[in-house]
Amino acid sequence: MRRGISTVAMAAAIVLGVTACGGSDGDGKKDNGSGKDPASVSGTVTYWDTSDAKNEAPTYQALIKEFEAKYPKIKVTYQNVDFTTVEQKFKAAAQSGKGAPDVIRADVGLIPEYASLHYIAPLDGTAALADTEDFVAGPMNTTKYEGKTYAVPSVTDTLGLLYNKEIFAKAGITKPPATWDELIADSKTIKEKVPGVAGTYVNPDSYFLFPLLFGEGADLADPAAKKITINSPEAVKAVTKAKEIYDTSSLKVDFASAYDNMQTSFRTGKVAMLIQGPWSVSDDLSGSAFKGKESNLGYAPVPAGSTGKALAPTGGHDLAVYQGSKNLEASYLFTQFMTSSASQQQIALKNGTLPTRTSAYTAEVLKDPEIAGFKSIMDTARPRVALPQVGSLFTPLQQQYIKILQGQTSVQSGLDAAAKEFGDLLPGFAQ
Repeated sequence: MRRGISTVAMAAAIVLGVTACGGSDGDGKKDNGSGKDPASVSGTVTYWDTSDAKNEAPTYQALIKEFEAKYPKIKVTYQNVDFTTVEQKFKAAAQSGKGAPDVIRADVGLIPEYASLHYIAPLDGTAALADTEDFVAGPMNTTKYEGKTYAVPSVTDTLGLLYNKEIFAKAGITKPPATWDELIADSKTIKEKVPGVAGTYVNPDSYFLFPLLFGEGADLADPAAKKITINSPEAVKAVTKAKEIYDTSSLKVDFASAYDNMQTSFRTGKVAMLIQGPWSVSDDLSGSAFKGKESNLGYAPVPAGSTGKALAPTGGHDLAVYQGSKNLEASYLFTQFMTSSASQQQIALKNGTLPTRTSAYTAEVLKDPEIAGFKSIMDTARPRVALPQVGSLFTPLQQQYIKILQGQTSVQSGLDAAAKEFGDLLPGFAQ
């Protein structure tokens, strides 16, 4: 599933107060962000968790019990909130000042918006931010807004190239494509030498367009210059390449059910390679192409564009503290504990998600082929543009991207139309 696609809040922000400041020694023993001994901190922390209620949540619930044992004066009220509804619920609660959680597991793409609305607290100098040098750069970069840190990385992901090794071998292809032109050439070879198999399946979701945009040095907008760049020459080049891949290398796309059909085609061996994230791997391995032969699934970075750089968006979730919390000190300690290296190792081992701390990639954690496969791919991850409105930009771009793929409009005209809609969402930005 794509990350951080949302509707921008239209309500004005309510400033809820200034957070406490202080230092941390990284182990929570001397300073909880206010100069107090953490053992003396008390209160109740309400935590909204958006992880999968059946398969992932038990791991977080077990960690909460460990936290309460370590800090017996702090109690945690756990609530599992559906990922698809949590944004609306949190905004409503934060705006009204009633019912918001003390700590929320938020999609990384939402941090700039929540920070701009003053819904979440800046964490610099608090106990929540411990051993920041241990965090992987990509996830850590998702926590920043206007020079301050508003969240702590919890789990991370990015897009990579997943491929079927058996199909590659039948086609005589010895390595995954390093560029988009190589992907097109490999797809042609696969079509010729492995009848009934397509090279790839183009996902028309605009999130999956980012590797092509980044690979040409393009982006949605430039906040520093206050300029919309989705229709720049670099962006036009990127989307032109995406259209070429669609026309020459993709299995026919069912736009009504594109994601599900893409997954089915790959896991049953009708498609040789996909641009996908680690969240899809368990589904991939359940199909006839990989079940019982998990080593047939290959992992590689996304292909590079003309800049020579392979780049993909950083996804995942961060923990953020509600600025109006009445239990800030306890919330800082809870956030620190849940994002510690030990906690991240436990989460990775139980849930198979990628840690955000370098030290959490232990030999035991790396026994998981999915984590091992995506670890190096994370080096290609870069954050989406840090704009509060970034989530709302996906919809007009996707609408035009689909028209471009279907041949209803030219690349330039489609991106110009997207840029015009961006202008309504980004006041003060030049087009």
